[in-house]
Amino acid sequence: MSRDLSLAPLSEVSSTSLSNIRLIATDMDGTLTRRGKFTPALLQALEDLAAADIKVLIVTGRSAGWVSGLSSLMPVAGAIAENGGLYFPPGNQKPVVLTPIPDLVQHRQHLAKAFESLQTKFPQIQESADNRFRVTDWTFDVAGLHQDELQTLDNLCQQMGWGFTYSNVQCHIKPQSQDKAVGLLQVLREYFPQYSSEQIVTVGDSPNDESLFHRRYFPISVGVANVLEYVNQLKYQPAYITTAAEGEGFCELSSYILKSLHISS
Repeated sequence: MSRDLSLAPLSEVSSTSLSNIRLIATDMDGTLTRRGKFTPALLQALEDLAAADIKVLIVTGRSAGWVSGLSSLMPVAGAIAENGGLYFPPGNQKPVVLTPIPDLVQHRQHLAKAFESLQTKFPQIQESADNRFRVTDWTFDVAGLHQDELQTLDNLCQQMGWGFTYSNVQCHIKPQSQDKAVGLLQVLREYFPQYSSEQIVTVGDSPNDESLFHRRYFPISVGVANVLEYVNQLKYQPAYITTAAEGEGFCELSSYILKSLHISS
């Protein structure tokens, strides 16, 4: 696995590059949250970005049911749930399934069998509380699992024909072709065709965000500081890194972008 370890501080991004940004595609848990919660500073940053006509698109591993309620309450341009599985347009429009799944009922049954198979080798793993609200993937809690165990789970899923990823919250059994970048690129093509890759910044903090750091598709990507915990597990790494962690890191990025707009105007 080749890794690019040239993580530059966010302060090194040119103000010209930042002033071009029109859309921020961001992870949520550990990237927008602080200790699992949204802060007043984060909500203010989202409002300030919206006022500057910079769209924010959430790209999360959270379930369809969870994201459906949340995205309609926040000043965002839509949300992608289940690591690229579904897209919720702004407002209360019907969600769009991004992963082609011919029979969703049968798909859930196959995911349940895969999870049962993993439980025979890892009897301690527990289905996540939000798993019942999911459509395209199956989740269990990541707490208590070590890196070598996560790698074994990944290998077992691959052997069964499934993909596997994890965040600071959950492990995901998913279709092999489903990831955040694939879902985001599809949404950008169909709903935001006016933006070039130079007008988009992607943000994340965990292994399930690594596809958002692929520089061929997303030349400007940012990791909030807590991504350093996973840096050796990432195939693709962010081009830049914030000084602050979690939601404070996102606010740091927001501040840089808004300042660059002020400078260029």
